[in-house]
Amino acid sequence: MRKPRDFDAELKALGDKARRLKDQKLHQLGELVAATGADALPIEQLAGALLTTVEIADNATKEGWRKRGVAFFQGSRKAGGSHRGDARRDPASISAASPAASQDRA
Repeated sequence: MRKPRDFDAELKALGDKARRLKDQKLHQLGELVAATGADALPIEQLAGALLTTVEIADNATKEGWRKRGVAFFQGSRKAGGSHRGDARRDPASISAASPAASQDRA
């Protein structure tokens, strides 16, 4: 006869693993903020920028951001470090794509 499965223990283990993965994701997001230099921004400005990126519907703009992100990660692997200067090099390109930023300038 087969040994019965302990479903409660398996569920607890899965819950523990889910919590660890969530904690790891939060830690990596924090590292990403620091690696891009966004940790130098006021928290309200960073939150506003992130909210704008979530709300924007323009797929071409999102694709541009995706490509820039891919380039950031490929460059950071090659250089072995962060690209803090690259993230700040052309702030106009970031704000120009943001409808909220262009409204603020008007």
